[in-house]
Amino acid sequence: MSRKNARLAAMVCGLMAAIGAPASASAECHPDARELQATYQPVAHSADATAVQARLTLANASRRCALPASGWKLYFTFVRQPLAAGPDGDVADAARAQLAGQGLTLAHGDAAQSGDLYVLTPTSDFQPVAPGTRRAIDFGVELWTILKTDAPAGFHVVFDGEPARWVPARALLDRTDPAQTTAFSGDANPVPTAASRFAENTSPLLALGLRDRIVPRPARARALPGVVAVGGGRTTIAAPSALRGEAGYLQAALGDVLRGGADVVDHARQPDIALALDPRLGAEAYTLDARDGRGGGIRIAGGDAAGVLYGIQTLRQLIPVDAYRAAASGRRVGTFWMPGASVSDQPLLGYRGLQIDVARHFQSPASLKKLIDLMAFLKLNRLHLHLTDDEGWRLQIPGLPELTDFGAHRGYDVAEEHQLHQGMGSGSDLSSDDGVQGKAHDATEANLGRAPAYQGFEQATLNYVGQGSGFLTTGDFEDLLKYAGARHIAVIPEFDMPAHARAAVQAMEHRGDAQYRLADPDDTSSHRSVQGYTDNLVNPCLDSTYAFLTKVVHEVRAMYDAAGVPLTMVNLGGDEAPGPDRWQHSPACAANPETAGKDDKQLIDLFYTKWNAIALQVAPKTAGWEDILLEGSGSLKLDNFVPLPWQNVWGWGREQVAYKLANAGTPVVLAHSTNLYMDLAYNKDPDEPGYYWASLVDDKSTFTYQPFDVYANATNDRWGNPFTPDPSWEKLTDAGKKNIMGLEAQLWGENAKSPQIREYQAFPKLLGAATRAWDQDTPAPQDMPKAWDTFVNTVGQVTFPLLSFYQAVGDERDGGTGVNYRIPLPGGKVENGRLTANVRNPGLAIEWSTDGRSWRGYHGPARVGDGPVVLRARAVDGRTSRPSPIGVPAWSADAAYPSGSVVTSAGDTYRATHAAPAGGPAPVDATDGTWTAL
Repeated sequence: MSRKNARLAAMVCGLMAAIGAPASASAECHPDARELQATYQPVAHSADATAVQARLTLANASRRCALPASGWKLYFTFVRQPLAAGPDGDVADAARAQLAGQGLTLAHGDAAQSGDLYVLTPTSDFQPVAPGTRRAIDFGVELWTILKTDAPAGFHVVFDGEPARWVPARALLDRTDPAQTTAFSGDANPVPTAASRFAENTSPLLALGLRDRIVPRPARARALPGVVAVGGGRTTIAAPSALRGEAGYLQAALGDVLRGGADVVDHARQPDIALALDPRLGAEAYTLDARDGRGGGIRIAGGDAAGVLYGIQTLRQLIPVDAYRAAASGRRVGTFWMPGASVSDQPLLGYRGLQIDVARHFQSPASLKKLIDLMAFLKLNRLHLHLTDDEGWRLQIPGLPELTDFGAHRGYDVAEEHQLHQGMGSGSDLSSDDGVQGKAHDATEANLGRAPAYQGFEQATLNYVGQGSGFLTTGDFEDLLKYAGARHIAVIPEFDMPAHARAAVQAMEHRGDAQYRLADPDDTSSHRSVQGYTDNLVNPCLDSTYAFLTKVVHEVRAMYDAAGVPLTMVNLGGDEAPGPDRWQHSPACAANPETAGKDDKQLIDLFYTKWNAIALQVAPKTAGWEDILLEGSGSLKLDNFVPLPWQNVWGWGREQVAYKLANAGTPVVLAHSTNLYMDLAYNKDPDEPGYYWASLVDDKSTFTYQPFDVYANATNDRWGNPFTPDPSWEKLTDAGKKNIMGLEAQLWGENAKSPQIREYQAFPKLLGAATRAWDQDTPAPQDMPKAWDTFVNTVGQVTFPLLSFYQAVGDERDGGTGVNYRIPLPGGKVENGRLTANVRNPGLAIEWSTDGRSWRGYHGPARVGDGPVVLRARAVDGRTSRPSPIGVPAWSADAAYPSGSVVTSAGDTYRATHAAPAGGPAPVDATDGTWTAL
């Protein structure tokens, strides 16, 4: 036994809890699935970052039936592999013994033994869980679970001979308990508190000039005297025929806020708004002049049509928020007044991108269009669509119906006869179409009785809220291409190969013929991906693999042609091909003269060479993750290929990749995970949704990013410890700087189970990323604090209010009005009964309460007494942040609480809705309305 495994096995054994055996009940019945509840909570993390001891509590609320001793299986998905389901060895043996002592086994839940689905099964030693009781099940889990979003999800029970049924679940995590919130001994990231936020929120309220009221900030902006009136009847927009699309966009945008609407004309003596082309300005550059008085009006000129559109986006940001507020309430204004202004602008980088992952969780065309319009609002011009992954294939391909009939669906199907097995806690959202019956009727029920606000983690995301199934039809995709094209956004489709390809691999196995087969059925090679898949690799030795790829890209090219939009780039994927043995035991590789005798590194280089050539048949350029150039021999060169370096995690060894490639003459798009991965959690608050494997990423991470000096961002490692960049790391040369094509923010979909969560994760982070891609004046590190102060004021005073009433331009209204941006929690302290509070974004309102029921506006230091205080921030649309408690006591079973009392329980804040006697239920367990969550 290795020393590491011995320590881990000892920890598993040492933390085993004694499990009581309540009295048996009749075995002739079983509880209704809704009468059960599964609660997950970490207990203690190992010091060496290898494991966490966790507790799964099964509660049986039935009044007459026990959870029986046998005849049931409890399924769930889990981003962290339970140790008992791991490979044979001392650690797994100890974990299995721990569960065996509780009368249980835990294993992979699907027939393929691949992925994140697990099943808990009773053994002959299991004692029934009597009616009205609960059972704590202690078990070991790999790595760590320090945020609630890490918890297992999608619980469903199968009693013998019955269909699968939903079991309500929740996650508990006490933010005040270091054993639960500290991943290992080297985890120095703090759990935020009201006090720590107060110390961090140092930006004062600033008066903003014109230039600093626009995001991204323009190169030059000057306020002119007076104001410009728009409206008062039909507004005329004069534009040449080459700008009819941009004029139509502006017409729709004005029609959303003005009662009188707007007309587009070829020319007019004195149009209200004139659009023009001026090639002297350069690509994507624009000028905007808005002048009062005779001969006044608004004039927008662009170096090209895209520049004109960006001038229109600046105009949209100068429209007063009151006009948008009125429109959101159904009362469009007759006239609005905007400031006189002269703006001239052009971008820093030509490629300004956003990657949206629709493979892990699908999003409707309407929600995607809303994000596309928001991209245009921020002058982004590349949408990288991650259309395929292990968990789903999301684009209909004519001639390959299995890709979407089978590979676009997840659910209860452990043998995967009709669909992929459940993954990431979701199938067909709250529908029973995925084979799980009895789900919550709506998101409120899925959230265990409270309407989700999506201002942080919601229990609903453990209870099937999330579209694990769905796809874009060819018509949907063509419509999306037209919509993006009208906004000068090029859509780059990604087909992730050869790894992250399980949906495609299994769909082609389901097809049942060899024409487009992607796997060698006789391959006994052994590998496991980061996500736990053992069968997600495309085989590079099969001719059918390349026939499949050729078929896919040509069908996709036909969709672009039908939409009248150019296909400028295909993304090949290429990340995280698992090892250690990819294809060395594939008979097909040994039998193919082209591949026989080649090792995995040679095979993967061969695959990428062929895949790149196939994609170049339909597009002039290709792109892909940095792994494509690094995972093989390390010397691979591909024609017209643009890598996206992403693995710059400080201390991982790939920090220099982007600059080495650029200095060597390879064009690159920066996609650094430490600053540009927007799906990573904002901070270590257990209620922040997202992962944290690379770093914690917030809007300060994106705004302070240094694209041409990324090492300046290396101040702390991913666990919050001070970090010093290696002085020998390769610096970006002047020649290399010319090869930085752009940057791309990443919005991965593992935790994005609703459009609201995607918006929460993207905003305000995307504002910072867009600024760094566009703004030609990236402040030096020493000047960044002052720039940050201005930026957070811009966001708080101007951008958040605009986003509160935002609606996509045109006929798309299914995305709803407003953006669910993250409202920052206030900071505060109470000294001598006096409250002082602040907030990250000056301009946001702060409110305080002593009972969580009656809220008062905070306008300066306030006398609050010696009791507990709860803070929150309020947006102009009425939405509020999560509560930020100061001095709130922990709930105690020995205390009686009068109505209105505020307590914390398992790290969350609750208010007593009526008197709670001593010995009454804890807030997290209350079912009688005694407590309500704040």
